[in-house]
Amino acid sequence: MTTSPAPDVDVVLPCLNEAGALPWVLDRVPAGWRALVVDNGSTDGSADLARSLGATVVTEPRRGFGAACHAGLNAATADVVCFCDCDASLDPSLLIPFVDEVSAGTSDLVLGRRRPQTRGAWPVHARAGNLALARMLRRRTGLRLHDLGPLRAARRERLLGLGLTDRRSGYPLQMVVRAADAGWRIAEHDVPYLPRTGASKVTGTWRGTWHAVRDMRRVLTEPPADRAGTGERSGVR
Repeated sequence: MTTSPAPDVDVVLPCLNEAGALPWVLDRVPAGWRALVVDNGSTDGSADLARSLGATVVTEPRRGFGAACHAGLNAATADVVCFCDCDASLDPSLLIPFVDEVSAGTSDLVLGRRRPQTRGAWPVHARAGNLALARMLRRRTGLRLHDLGPLRAARRERLLGLGLTDRRSGYPLQMVVRAADAGWRIAEHDVPYLPRTGASKVTGTWRGTWHAVRDMRRVLTEPPADRAGTGERSGVR
């Protein structure tokens, strides 16, 4: 386990048939942090394996990436909550500086910009869909983000206060849009992106990518949320 300077952290790991990746992922969760593996209907023994490796398992029967992420957020109790895919494409230890930034109060939401380490790590169609959404997000919010990746960190109570409602692929984008509308300080940092273990459930095919883009485009049609009277302008660093 990786040593961490900030132990009051929960890491939400949405999981659907990731038995092949779980040992690698959980071994890289920083020491003192709690791994919340949200089982979203696995049939390969992922839940039992996660428990045997020391993770806390949350069961979410409703299928959907957002449903799994939000179940993990609701189950979290730590001050800072992180999110990370459970397919070994991203190393949870990369979240340490993200948590430091949130804990120090210099950023409210920290996102990882995926940088593929091999040609096959990020399929062309998935990357194209992500780029198109990032451009639409820029027009909608003014944020100059490059990625809508799953590696991220923020304070639990503030995340709950966003009132996130999407339970499908639009969940990560809705989090960013509502955070921007609320005037949050949003930071983006490069992170290495590795080939995932096993088959992708979302962006591994053109069809999966199309469904994800459709879900996210729907989020972008939501009217701007009230910024709770902060009068602040969101920004990316």
